Order: sequence, then C-alpha cells, then structure tokens
Amino acid sequence: MTRQIEECFKHRLGPGYLPKVKPVGEGARKIRGLVSPHAGYMYSGPVAAHGYCKLAEDGTPSVFVILGPNHTGLGSGISMYPLEGVWKTPLGNVEVDSQTCKRIVEASNLVDIDERGHIYEHSVEVQIPFLQYLYGSPRIVPICMLMQDLETSRELGEALATVLRDVDAVIIASTDLNHYEPHDRTLRKDKLVIDAILRMDEEALFKAVDEGVSMCGPGPVATMIVALKTLGHFEGILLSHKTSGDVTGDYSAVVGYASIAFERV
Repeated sequence: MTRQIEECFKHRLGPGYLPKVKPVGEGARKIRGLVSPHAGYMYSGPVAAHGYCKLAEDGTPSVFVILGPNHTGLGSGISMYPLEGVWKTPLGNVEVDSQTCKRIVEASNLVDIDERGHIYEHSVEVQIPFLQYLYGSPRIVPICMLMQDLETSRELGEALATVLRDVDAVIIASTDLNHYEPHDRTLRKDKLVIDAILRMDEEALFKAVDEGVSMCGPGPVATMIVALKTLGHFEGILLSHKTSGDVTGDYSAVVGYASIAFERV
C-alpha cells in the first residue's frame, strides 16, 4: 500500500513529488480544513494527494476529524466509530482519539457511537492510509453521516467547533463531486459547488445539490464549513480539480474530484 500511496503523489495528475512533513517548531500551522475525494486511489488518489501534500508541508496536527457520507444506509444518522476503537489498514493500526470522540458526543445529541455506519463504508477509510503514510500513527475521529441536511450539518459543525476550539485539529470532509455525466457537464456542475465551498457558503452548496449536482458528501463539507466559520477566519484554496475521465480517457460519464484546503488568515 505504501507504493500505491506514493504513486498517487507521483502521478501525472498528482503533485509530482513525495511530500515531507514540516518539522515541529518551524512555524505555526495554518490548515484547519480539507476537502478530499474518496473514489479510490486509481481514480481520485492523485487529486487527494494534492491535499495531503499541502497538509504535510503545513506540519503535524494532533488529531484528524474525518467526516464521510454514508453510502450504505447502515447505522445511525450520525455514526461515530467506537471510543476505544482501533482502525486497521494494510499500513497498521490507527487509534481513535477517544477523548475527542467523547467530547463530541457530549456536545451534540445527533452523534451516536455506532460501528454499523462504518461497515463496508469507504469514504472515511480511504483517507486514513494517506495520514499513516505522512504521520505514522495519527489520532483520528471517524464520523459517518447518513443525515445530510443543512440543519444537521450546522448543528454538528457548531458542536465540532465547540470541542476543537483549543485543539490543534484538522477536519477532513470526504466527498466526490458530480456523478456519471459527460465531462464538460460535470465540470460546469462541479464549479457550482466548488465556488460555494470556496466562499464557505453552506446554503449555496446545498442549493446547488438540490438543483442537480450529484455530489455525495454535501453534509461533511457543510459541517466542516460551519465549524471553520465558528473557529476563525479561513480562506479556501482549490488545489486540484479533475474527473475520472482525466484518468481513464473515457469522458462520456465521469465523476468529479476536488482537493481544497482551508488556511487561517
């Protein structure tokens, strides 16, 4: 798997080099949020690599809150991985940050400790090997969102902000963009949601989805936006935007992918 992750970084659509994590003590970190795709390493991995490259060069956060959409329908509306849980990947085990998880559950009545939401779900798990490659043994908070409406996203985002105010955390929102339409149409539709994300406008994001942009993770992205707006002033930076057609050469029915970082200003 290490080779697979490195191929994402070195891919023609990726950053083109292997990142180095900025040593502790060489300046304060700026990145607090990251939008990252989850289609799979051969399709969206190079786009995701842009975000993780930027993250590495920003330093080492103490915890990563990973928000992903629930594609399976299993589990609670908002499912958090068990507090004492360990996430196993081919690169080893990653501990769940039980203290941060517990504080989030206490801050929001929406969040249930429920492993079922993570069974067979890929949106969170594909992010973790990138973090392991960069940081070795990162501490994570995995949250899977079946409920993806504006009200839920705002409530969860405010809860995250309350918990993370004094924590050196990064919120990773896992999502792919428009699904299974021609390349040019997908680029136009993707632009609607990307512009809303860069403006940090969660209402415009949901409006675009309601009007036909078939991104799968508006809830995680909106939750991240709300949390960041509560935590301070941040600027979104579009690092990469591609489609599956850019990888396969088949532009007839593609999926859009974007990597977006949010830095403190």
